[in-house]
Amino acid sequence: MIYYMYLLRCSDNSLYCGQTTDIERRVKEHNEGGKKSAKYTRGRLPVELVYCEKYETVSGVLKREIEVKKLSKNKKEKLILNQSVTKT
Repeated sequence: MIYYMYLLRCSDNSLYCGQTTDIERRVKEHNEGGKKSAKYTRGRLPVELVYCEKYETVSGVLKREIEVKKLSKNKKEKLILNQSVTKT
């Protein structure tokens, strides 16, 4: 199975970090604003996928999600700009 760590840009220009096994479904759920969307993104719709990394293990994706959530917004923006580097 493949796991994805992703960043969404919200309508207020903030960034949301998450992880999933189905990136297209997850972005759709966020934009629908229902129970399956994150509370944070519900009030900041629409959202746009701006960054994504692939992982082969749950532990790998969870470690990376925690790492990215700790980054400043400036460092997250640098990730987005340099997204030719993708982890596997």
